[in-house]
Amino acid sequence: MMADMTKDLEQQYELVEAELQEVQDQINSLLEHQGRLLEQKSELLNLIRSCKVSKHENLWTDEKTGRPIQEDWTRSFEWDQQAQDILLNVFGISSYRTNQREIINAILSGRDVIVIMAAGGGKSLCYQLPALLRPGIVLVVSPLLSLIHDQVMGLTALKIPARMLNSTTSKEEEKLIYKILEKGEGDLQILYVTPEKIAKSKRFMSKLEKCNHGGRLSLLAIDEAHCCSQWGHDFRPDYKNLGILKKQFPKVPMIALTATATERVQNDLKEMLQLSSCEKFVSSVNRPNLFYEVRDKKSNASGVIDDIAEFIQESYSENDSGIIYCFSRRECEQVARELQQKGISASHYHADMDAAARESVYMRWSSNKLQVIVGTIAFGMGINKPDVRFVIHHSLSKSLETYYQESGRAGRDGLPSHCLLFFRPADLPRQSAMIFAEVVGLQNLYDITRYCQSKRACRRAAFFHHFGEKLQDCNGMCDNCAFSRELVDVDVTAHAKSILTLVKELQSLDKMITLLQLVDQWKSHYRQLGMGDKYVYDYLKYASVISK
Repeated sequence: MMADMTKDLEQQYELVEAELQEVQDQINSLLEHQGRLLEQKSELLNLIRSCKVSKHENLWTDEKTGRPIQEDWTRSFEWDQQAQDILLNVFGISSYRTNQREIINAILSGRDVIVIMAAGGGKSLCYQLPALLRPGIVLVVSPLLSLIHDQVMGLTALKIPARMLNSTTSKEEEKLIYKILEKGEGDLQILYVTPEKIAKSKRFMSKLEKCNHGGRLSLLAIDEAHCCSQWGHDFRPDYKNLGILKKQFPKVPMIALTATATERVQNDLKEMLQLSSCEKFVSSVNRPNLFYEVRDKKSNASGVIDDIAEFIQESYSENDSGIIYCFSRRECEQVARELQQKGISASHYHADMDAAARESVYMRWSSNKLQVIVGTIAFGMGINKPDVRFVIHHSLSKSLETYYQESGRAGRDGLPSHCLLFFRPADLPRQSAMIFAEVVGLQNLYDITRYCQSKRACRRAAFFHHFGEKLQDCNGMCDNCAFSRELVDVDVTAHAKSILTLVKELQSLDKMITLLQLVDQWKSHYRQLGMGDKYVYDYLKYASVISK
């Protein structure tokens, strides 16, 4: 009996072993199949990534040459008619401006886009119109509360559901916005926030994540995108953190917009915003309706005000709006007050004012009840008033980019407008003290100084050169091209060498002095040599080395 039992067990063992071998053969076959599938998966993944790169870079390959060709954003798209209806019936605009339609087509096709468009070119429409063509919420990041407020007011007037979320938002409004983001309950198409909200509010980012998870985040818009770059003229530290948006919401298209950006700044903001593959639309910096002029600024404050008042009263009626930019808040108040005394309807505008007072001034000016608004650079970014006939700079701007953007707030309706800058070398030390710590602050200041000191070169040529654009005809729309002047060249080589010698002597003595003290010592030195003050005046007027 034991022999029979042993035989049965051996037979069962052999059956189990055979079955195990069969299973092992199946496993080996499956492993081989798995290997083939993994190879196929890898190949497909590489092809998908390649297609995505081609899609983002928007490149096709010519079948004959094999060379990449660009997408034609001017062709017909399925949303053309609906977009045209919204353009006319909602925004009251009959036709697109340069590049607007192409930009909108790229956004609606799901591309990331960088837009460099001159002031008055219609940048806001490039994300506001898509907000009405696609379901969901457009998130707009903007640097200034006043700009956000103006944009929301304008959209609300057009019956477009727009809200803002910032330090001035009430608790009730904030609660409502968060509910809309989280649950989609409520009417909201465009939401404006400051970069600080992105950088510092975990609660907001959590709600935004839920909005995106629900498929309700349709577009990310970064306004005044030059603020991302330390090479730009208006760098904002919190803009550096905006790259988190593309990282957290990679499938949501992003548009970055600015009026001014050199090639260096464009490359910087592409990196900061994680836009390695994107469409880029660059419009010309040329504003043919703007007349650029630089005048010598008198040394006494009252003399400058006299010149400004005379220019306004002789050139414009009381219904013609204008902006005057000043260096400090105190100067804003002083200039506005003295212009009022001369019969000009003017008021100051700066960050120290109460919010209600600022809004009152802005609304009076916007509705043409106030002719002139006198402000610091805090005023004007993104303003929508089209009929600003003149922009006057009481003081020197800190860079050509800043000046181009500030002066560009004139003539957005395309009608002739005047950009007038009053310059004197004595304004340089104030600006240099403010921008000395900036990466390219002093170099930017020297560039705008050369622009002001030039008596021959076309003013427009300076902008074309700075922004890397091909030269265009000025058509007599700057003072150097329009007016013939008898110019006298002054050789200041000896003066420059003497200043450098004096500076080296002071450095060797480890002696620190101000620029004005340096000028006084230099004057004294030349008087001792019997040279008249005319040489000193000529040097201060024509040489820029003293500011360096």
